[in-house]
Amino acid sequence: MPVVTGGAVAPPTLTVAVLTHNEAHRIEACLKSAAFADQLLVVDSGSTDDTVALARGLGAEVHSYPDWQGFAVQRNRLLAHARGDYIFFLDADEVMTPAFAQELQAIVRSGARAVWKIRWRMVAFGHELTYFRSQSQIERLFVRSMVHEFTGVVHEQAQLHPQPGGEPVPRRLIRARLLHYSRTTVRGSLEKLTQYVMLGAAKRAEKGQRGGVLRGLASGTSMFVRLYIFRLGFLCGGAGFLYCLFVALEGFFRYAALHYDHDSLTGRVIRG
Repeated sequence: MPVVTGGAVAPPTLTVAVLTHNEAHRIEACLKSAAFADQLLVVDSGSTDDTVALARGLGAEVHSYPDWQGFAVQRNRLLAHARGDYIFFLDADEVMTPAFAQELQAIVRSGARAVWKIRWRMVAFGHELTYFRSQSQIERLFVRSMVHEFTGVVHEQAQLHPQPGGEPVPRRLIRARLLHYSRTTVRGSLEKLTQYVMLGAAKRAEKGQRGGVLRGLASGTSMFVRLYIFRLGFLCGGAGFLYCLFVALEGFFRYAALHYDHDSLTGRVIRG
């Protein structure tokens, strides 16, 4: 979507938007990989480490909102501060490869109107899970003017403005993959486990779903088998086993929490 300025056609611009909370150990790699963006934007959730200083030192525009109200609210705050024609949501534990950056810039230059999904190259506990078949496709690149808001407790979804004539918005896939440093340490994985278990339980409670140990065992076991066997986690050594185990434990404990912690569940859970 070229912009006409004084008779000249200005190329479309890109905002790369990142949510942070105590990400000092990895924010540098993340932001450096996106340094080509016209606007490098960070919304911080009250970090107590050097995240904010490091981000500003790398040229990012940083806004602090320590009143954590959930992922959707924070993502909407990113949206409110974004100025680019396109907005790409990059997580703090992700790094763009040169191939990914080149493809992203080519899409922006094209001026196309669509929503683009990404896929990952998984890195866990210091090892790339080379043989792991990551099938997740997550919407990350948007024409900014098309996005109304984000909703949802966890794995929030973009709600788009109605398109002219009621036409559906095309969904496309970025071919190059993002590096995803999903789980760096066992301690960090345990902290992430707590956050996503409680958020997942809260999301299911809102839908009136039932929890319990048996439901949790069924969910966790099926998840482990799917990841470790059918997605070839067993070919990725100890790191692959740990990754699959933590995801499976998420499945188990989310249903346990849905039953035993039902009355205290909330979507306002932030990692330590």
